[in-house]
Amino acid sequence: MINVDQSERLKSLPPYLFIRLDKMKAEAKARGVDVIDLGIGDPDQPTHTHIIEAMKRALDDPANHRYPSTAGLEAFQEAAAGYMARRFKVDINPRTVVSLIGSKEGIAHFPLAYLNIGDAALVPSPAYPVYKIGTLFAGGKSYTMGLEAERNFLPDLDAIPQAVAQSAKIMFLNYPNNPTSAVADKDFFERAVAFARRHEILILHDAAYAEIAFDGFEPPSILETPGAFDCALELHSLSKTFNMTGWRIGFAVGCPPAVASLARVKSNIDSGVFQAVQMAAVQALEKGEADIKQIRGLYQARRDVLAEGLASLGLEFKKPRASFYIWARVPSGYSSEEFVATLLEQAGIMSSPGVGYGPEGEGYFRLALIVDINRMSEAVARMRKIKL
Repeated sequence: MINVDQSERLKSLPPYLFIRLDKMKAEAKARGVDVIDLGIGDPDQPTHTHIIEAMKRALDDPANHRYPSTAGLEAFQEAAAGYMARRFKVDINPRTVVSLIGSKEGIAHFPLAYLNIGDAALVPSPAYPVYKIGTLFAGGKSYTMGLEAERNFLPDLDAIPQAVAQSAKIMFLNYPNNPTSAVADKDFFERAVAFARRHEILILHDAAYAEIAFDGFEPPSILETPGAFDCALELHSLSKTFNMTGWRIGFAVGCPPAVASLARVKSNIDSGVFQAVQMAAVQALEKGEADIKQIRGLYQARRDVLAEGLASLGLEFKKPRASFYIWARVPSGYSSEEFVATLLEQAGIMSSPGVGYGPEGEGYFRLALIVDINRMSEAVARMRKIKL
């Protein structure tokens, strides 16, 4: 076996959070623990039948057995544009839509289009780790925008040093937010767009949780903001919206040159999304309104059970208006990793340590609403047996 050193970029990566969580869960199960898994945000419900049937029909068409285009089928582009028009009243030219192998892939590839070695990206923390990792892989440097409870987990744009703002080329935003479940209103998006235009920064808005919302709240798109098409692209995913995490399908829309640059990167790296999957996505986007309502109701009921239980235990958190996470402070005397380990060892509950989403996440832990109400109630009952 030859001895080849890993690249410096690979060596500099922290252990990927979700791999660590999977290992912890597997070890607990090997010990015979009945694990209630509230860790990784993977929906427990199946994809709706009408979407699966659309996939089956598409599989029988030999035209779908060939290489797809990077941008995507015209039918998929039109379905995505139609969804944006109905949901957000945003006018998208279908030919500017680009298909993604899940929004994660788009996030990771986008920095390659705009960052040169040493260029700065504005990266929130705590946050989905791929924003920082994509920046690292492109040779860029991350400037951390800390998300604090006192600011409703929105970045303080005015606190970004002038020199950093002038040198930054891209900024990542994500609302509804993972892991904090925070939401952004139209006023914040207006300020973000004004900031980006003033400093000539491209915004990548990760809108993966745009349809997981409660109590009548409708999360806005940044593209509803005047001037957003000059400086922002938005990524949408069918993963959480339609229980399609394993299907790997999403799309990018927004600032036409930015979306085209992402497509150019992708055309040199991947060969697009399997067309049968795209046809299933067309069915979801065009005929899935009832699915969205059902999924929202399901998660809202689970949120209510878990939120009531956590409140009864005296844990500090803000009841989420969107996403399918609860972001809570760990009890006094614990680090986030210590508390997650305690929950697993003493209660058989898998959760996520806040520090896994960046140093600014220390002091918190995340619970995902991915088990049924009975198991959620059982999780609360198990927590009551721990001396917190």
